[in-house]
Amino acid sequence: MNRFGFVVTAAALTVFGVSGCATKNYVRNQTAPLVDHTGQLEQKTADNNRQIRDVDQRAQSGIQNAQNSADQANQNAQNASNQANQANQAAGDVANRADSLDAVVKGLDNYHQLADVTVTFGFDKSVLTADDKQQLDSFAGQLASAKGYILAVTGGTDTVGSAQYNYELSNRRADAVVQYLASKYNISPHRFYLIGIGKDQQVAPDNTREGRQQNRRVKVQLLSNMGNPQQQQAPAPTGNE
Repeated sequence: MNRFGFVVTAAALTVFGVSGCATKNYVRNQTAPLVDHTGQLEQKTADNNRQIRDVDQRAQSGIQNAQNSADQANQNAQNASNQANQANQAAGDVANRADSLDAVVKGLDNYHQLADVTVTFGFDKSVLTADDKQQLDSFAGQLASAKGYILAVTGGTDTVGSAQYNYELSNRRADAVVQYLASKYNISPHRFYLIGIGKDQQVAPDNTREGRQQNRRVKVQLLSNMGNPQQQQAPAPTGNE
């Protein structure tokens, strides 16, 4: 009985072992394609995610480049607008100074010109040369005997360069003359009427070297309301007035 039971038990275990291995192989065979397919899906998903990120990065880069270009265009437009406004302002300032000088001279009784001197400058220069200073010294020799005078100092340029730059350059040239005369001959500031007219009023044709040299000038006019031969004494008031 025991021997028979042992044989039956052994046979059962053998059958179970064979059946268990068959079941595992079957499961493995059935699930392997699913695992492979899942791995493929995961790889495709990862590839798609990378492609989406690449497209998004390129899109963001394109958007940023477009924004930078737009910002630069706006900045260029703003700079151009500012330059135009500055040029208009400079032109307006010159016109106002010219009107102011004209009004001052016309508003004073019988101003007339006693003398004048003109000094010229090199291209894009605003520094007095030794010859310029000598001419100004000769001119200033007349100031000691002048009474009730003013000095109208007008700076000019040739036509090379922008209007705004030439306004500034003509002012620097006029300033150089004023500073030299004021410091060397102790002339009071209220006697100077300075204006830089840039290239607005040419005194010579600007298509020649000589003409451009003449236009790069500062003219100083000695104007006085004393000693005018045309000045007449006003009649004395009568008792009937």
